[in-house]
Amino acid sequence: MWAPTSRAAGARTSRRSTGADGRAVQEGPFDPRTGAQSNVTEGSGWPGRGSTAAPAPITTFVRVFVLGLDPGLTRCGYSVLEQRAGERPRAVALGVVRTSPSDAVPARLAELQRELRSLFDEFQPVALAVERVLFQVNVRTAMSVGQASGVAMAEAASRGCVVEQYSPNEVKQAVTGYGAATKEQVQLMVQTLLGLSELPKPADAADAAALALCHLARMPMARATAAADGRRNGHDRSAR
Repeated sequence: MWAPTSRAAGARTSRRSTGADGRAVQEGPFDPRTGAQSNVTEGSGWPGRGSTAAPAPITTFVRVFVLGLDPGLTRCGYSVLEQRAGERPRAVALGVVRTSPSDAVPARLAELQRELRSLFDEFQPVALAVERVLFQVNVRTAMSVGQASGVAMAEAASRGCVVEQYSPNEVKQAVTGYGAATKEQVQLMVQTLLGLSELPKPADAADAAALALCHLARMPMARATAAADGRRNGHDRSAR
């Protein structure tokens, strides 16, 4: 029987290692929303060294995997991007999950779930970026997209992943700088940003990669917001 892996931020344990200068480093919890990990270096407010003050964390950024998903029941585009500190993102998986329209909807959803579980098991992404469905003229299409999104988001949430939804305009703005960009322009920018030798195809996979890139582009803003909140909270406490 399949059992979800525990990847909630609160479940992560701290580890002690040695930095490049030979000083011990206590690795704190990793925040998948911001991509940050708070470390404390020995000799600078290290706990238990004669100081009762809380150590000042040194924030570092580590490797993360983000799963982008362009949801659909007949075709579900996916892309797993790897992001390392100081490097541009790299596509480690890109493709489409297909289910047969002739099969019953419950069977198709189960097949999609199995494929998504395989991706989660293999890459252990810290975040899922999925397209937010704002409007669909075709009701049948809207329902199938919503069903596929629900399966993916439930699977991600059960594993403690951050789940973010982005509108098509948000994705286009983040990837191309223009909220009304064409699909061809998005594909070209995905190719450029990921350093691919050719345009990512099919379009569903390219859209999934664009979603993952959008999430990675938003992470620095999330880090800045978290830092601002921390400073504000610290100021509030000192003012009391």
